[in-house]
Amino acid sequence: MKVTEFNSKKIYSDVSGVSSYVDKRIKIEINSYGLYEEIINSDISNDISSLVQQVSPYLNDKISAGDIAKTLFSETENIRRDDRIGYYNSLFVGHVKEGEYRENASSGGMGTWIFKELFKKGFIDGVIHVKENPDKKSSILFKYDISKSIEEIQAGAKTKYYPVELSEVLDLVRNNKGKYAIVGIPSFINSIRLLALNDAVIRERIIFTVGLICGHQKSSKFSDYMAWQVGIRPGHLKAIDFRHKLDDAKADSYAIKMTGLVDGEMKTIIQPKNCLGGQNWGLGYFKPLASDFTDDVFNETADIVVGDAWLPEYTSDSHGNNIVIIRNPIIRNLVLEAINEDKLVMNDVHADTIFKSQAAHYRHTYDELPYRQYKKRKNNLWYPVSRVNESTAIGFFRGKVQDIRMEISSKSHEYFKVAVEKDDLALFEKKMKNLNYKYKFVYYLMAIQGKGIAGTIKILFKKIKK
Repeated sequence: MKVTEFNSKKIYSDVSGVSSYVDKRIKIEINSYGLYEEIINSDISNDISSLVQQVSPYLNDKISAGDIAKTLFSETENIRRDDRIGYYNSLFVGHVKEGEYRENASSGGMGTWIFKELFKKGFIDGVIHVKENPDKKSSILFKYDISKSIEEIQAGAKTKYYPVELSEVLDLVRNNKGKYAIVGIPSFINSIRLLALNDAVIRERIIFTVGLICGHQKSSKFSDYMAWQVGIRPGHLKAIDFRHKLDDAKADSYAIKMTGLVDGEMKTIIQPKNCLGGQNWGLGYFKPLASDFTDDVFNETADIVVGDAWLPEYTSDSHGNNIVIIRNPIIRNLVLEAINEDKLVMNDVHADTIFKSQAAHYRHTYDELPYRQYKKRKNNLWYPVSRVNESTAIGFFRGKVQDIRMEISSKSHEYFKVAVEKDDLALFEKKMKNLNYKYKFVYYLMAIQGKGIAGTIKILFKKIKK
């Protein structure tokens, strides 16, 4: 691949760091928008390694997530396949009962528990996951690292809505013999699978993959924005818990716990997410462009997938529950054994239940991807090949929703950068408020359209009364 060609397409890369791992001339750095960026020295005249295109899900147009999944799982005992969620041999909704895994997790505790179980039973020597950056002088709050004890594994619990990359930790894997399990969002796990096809060391050492269900990634400015709202200015945030559980609240009504400098004094502030701006995931504040061009919703190449059980019958439980998709027979046996020993509370569910927990996410990510592809082609812009084809068959209002979402995510990066430069949080919020109104207005029109004449009159009457 030519350097010029790579530069024109890298904006879509997951920037997982795998590109840098296979070609050391590519450097990974966080840019001024709080997103990892691939940097190539200007004096490079040779072509970039052909491996770069092969290991990136966004650049590899020959092997899809579906192709990898078929190779990995199609011959597995008791395997089934659903067109929406991929292969599976077991589907559950529930939580960890033993220990404090659930208490210390974002939801049901299954992600950390399965790492512990694999480690304790001797299947792995270490876990590759996201932890607090030990370098407290760094502005980067989280990074991938390797844990080699149950205590370290537990310390890496909880969801982090923060950019990370893999190049540094992959070098550690290469230089340290052992068997590892890794956790990641769909594009990262897919990158690891593609890398394993081309790198024998990685293939032999990373033997289990734990997939997360990811609505979309965030820039580091998402953290800065939340902290700024409670008085911690950009650059002064030292620690953040994105999913601090609140007693007697619904699972989706969590808080954000932030520690940083406020007027020169170190403070810890806990604020319910509903009291903070930017929490509506549909709006896509601080979302990187690549998140809008993936077709893998349920992390189809991972051995086990864990996500939030966003289902009415489970969200009332403030302690949280997971949906669990299992594809690997070793992991399935571990889970079934733990259920029998009363270490896990798990309900067998149908594929429809798993899908319903992420229905809105699936509609945006997969069903409406063809429209986003169409918009790119219409503007003569490149986009990654996927398992869907571009289309305008989306409906007028849903198309407008997509248009505004893309505008909101793009403008949020720009407006926040300006707000920080001018030291004016209100500037950012004012500009974003105007976009939010556009978004709400489209949904309002959709509601009217669906109600008919009588329903429209009722809606208007309610508005007038307010």
